[in-house]
Amino acid sequence: MKHSKLTALIFIALFLGIIVGHFVPDFAVRMKPFAEIFLRMVKMIIAPLLFSTLVVGIAGHGDAKSLGKIGLKTIIYFEIVTTLALIIGLTMGNIFKPGVGFVSGTSEHAIEMQEAGLMAAAHAHTSIGAMVTDIFPTSIVDAMAKGNLLQIVVFSIFFALAICAVGKKAQPVLDVLNSVSQIMFKFTEYVMYFAPLGIFGAIAATVGANGLAVLKNYFKIIGALYTALAVFVILVLFIVCKIVRISFRNLLRALQEPALLAFTTASSEAAFPKAMEIMERFGVPKNIVGFVMPTGYTFNLDGSTLYLAMAVLFSSQIVGINLDLNQQIIIMLALMLTSKGIAGVPRVSLIVLAGTLASFNIPILGVAILLGIDQILDMGRTTVNLIGNCVATVVIARWEKVFDYDKMKVFVAQSKAESIGADIENFRQEHRQR
Repeated sequence: MKHSKLTALIFIALFLGIIVGHFVPDFAVRMKPFAEIFLRMVKMIIAPLLFSTLVVGIAGHGDAKSLGKIGLKTIIYFEIVTTLALIIGLTMGNIFKPGVGFVSGTSEHAIEMQEAGLMAAAHAHTSIGAMVTDIFPTSIVDAMAKGNLLQIVVFSIFFALAICAVGKKAQPVLDVLNSVSQIMFKFTEYVMYFAPLGIFGAIAATVGANGLAVLKNYFKIIGALYTALAVFVILVLFIVCKIVRISFRNLLRALQEPALLAFTTASSEAAFPKAMEIMERFGVPKNIVGFVMPTGYTFNLDGSTLYLAMAVLFSSQIVGINLDLNQQIIIMLALMLTSKGIAGVPRVSLIVLAGTLASFNIPILGVAILLGIDQILDMGRTTVNLIGNCVATVVIARWEKVFDYDKMKVFVAQSKAESIGADIENFRQEHRQR
């Protein structure tokens, strides 16, 4: 299936899901298994794809010293951008004050039930020491089975460094993993054919269960978050692309399919494989993509970090707690640690938020209220996570002076040609029908 056709089908599925969810809610809710099946198909891709691409990306680099430089530059960039996301989230939360005067249409009993469930999750919140310990897997098989991205990344890094140390004797293993990565990209292409059906099921079930009226009740927090995300994209990501002399518009055009997948499924996992493939075609070397993208889904969650900053303020404002600047900074520093590795799993941000609030003795009533609209909020923050990580690959490639501008120009030209060709074909079909 061609890129343009799949994108068109995704848009059609999105609008059909909204219509069916609104007019036939009972039927729409029963469409949820389609979304769950699609996400299960995507999840079975992630572990082998992540392991093979990361190992090939690191070991294929061949120079451990140079790899260390890339890793240091990547972490420096991630921390700078994450800090900017926190600042924007805090600023917008204080400007909009989404929790002040908020009136929930949720019943008291429903809130109590949701709060009880989230409180149980909050008690499971671990200490910083335990969190650092959990980074290192006891079994790579267990890490892959549980989908623990951070543990897979750690194992892959050590495995790749061992391949570099062994040298030529390990080349057959590297060749096998290179073949596995290519197979998994083709596997991903097949799975993406089912994306429109999965997206239809996800959107239809969400609208059918909550109704369009939910947007009226929660307009303030939804509007505040999406405004903050837009400000971040314009003031940070756009300017970063200007600095490294990359057209942000062309980058967004290249990422339209994975970005739409991330938005509609609210899952980074759905868009991750396709985004990696596109960034390689866009001109970023494979070893940079293979290292920066997986690492970014652990350390560079721009949208999720920004959302958590606003959600803390919302949760405190809704119960009448006024946090001063020092308290807000301390909580945000805590969130910088607790938010690592949360990408890829829808609604896990709520669990992180609940645990953080409980640690600072802030009631989690706000978390229970946010639960009702988290699907809508997750769409925006997940999309920004994706775009932010793709921009990061470009920045690191430019920093290392290995970005291929010629390859980017060819990719942009091909994309435009495909778009024009699709428009011409559509015009011909319309003319024939007339």
